[in-house]
Amino acid sequence: MRITLVKKILADGSPCAKCRDVEEKLRENDQLRLIDETIIADERDSDSPGLALAREHQVNRAPFFLVEEEGQEPRVYTVYFKFVKEVLRPLSA
Repeated sequence: MRITLVKKILADGSPCAKCRDVEEKLRENDQLRLIDETIIADERDSDSPGLALAREHQVNRAPFFLVEEEGQEPRVYTVYFKFVKEVLRPLSA
């Protein structure tokens, strides 16, 4: 399983507040170690890797998590608590 966190940088160059909050929750709950990669969706650069992933998976919210497992379609989570319940909790069990 490969987990990617996509977080946003706003047009004014500041980090997305919700992204910062979710990243802090991941850190507080010792879940950040389960994230394989963090990619930035930079509103100032329409070709940024995070915006490309958002377009590819038709996501218009940040942060989001992309969960990839061999032989399966990637799953996208835009809600932290649902992501924890369905992906991270089973990994920790």
